[in-house]
Amino acid sequence: MARPRKISVAFQTNKLLSAYGELAAAAESYVFDSVSVYNDMLYQPAWLPLLEMAHATQRVQLGPAAVNPFTSHPINIAGNLALLDEASSGRAYLGLARGAWLDYVGLTPQQPITAIRETFACVKHLLLQSTEPFMGQVFQLAGGDSLRLEIPRYEIPFLLGTWGSEIMRACIDFVDEIKLGGTANPDIVRLVRAELDSLARTAERNPHEIGLA
Repeated sequence: MARPRKISVAFQTNKLLSAYGELAAAAESYVFDSVSVYNDMLYQPAWLPLLEMAHATQRVQLGPAAVNPFTSHPINIAGNLALLDEASSGRAYLGLARGAWLDYVGLTPQQPITAIRETFACVKHLLLQSTEPFMGQVFQLAGGDSLRLEIPRYEIPFLLGTWGSEIMRACIDFVDEIKLGGTANPDIVRLVRAELDSLARTAERNPHEIGLA
């Protein structure tokens, strides 16, 4: 069975706020399937540009590529994601990654793989508005309460930005797509695709359900 192919475009957050809606509308008119917004440190956070894009488009999928859980707690990520999903009428996705430039703010994550996996799980827990405790090694929720906002959709796609086998293995239960950082080498794509398919089968998931960007 052939894998479906989609075309996406990404924008850096170094523009005036008024520019993002026009850019996303142009991408949609050129038949792109999705529009990503980088969330690199030292640039604007992705969420407000994404809201501008949501209001200016009707079809394209929208999301940050990617957020890190070391400068933004999963509860903030989940709240922003729910708002974006509402504004886009169910077109949001969440991209997570370890992130770069953490040393600039003196951050050295001790358990980055565990933190990323727990962030996916914690965001899902929050979107489900569960009142049960969430007791991870890195992130915890005391329980007895939940997000106090309307959640239009809790099955929001998750993307993981990585090259690493270990983190792919750790997050394989949660991800809908793996995004490779800057490469134009098709041999790398084939190599990672084969590894991803193997990890999916080991986790008893259909490899065709997990995309590769």
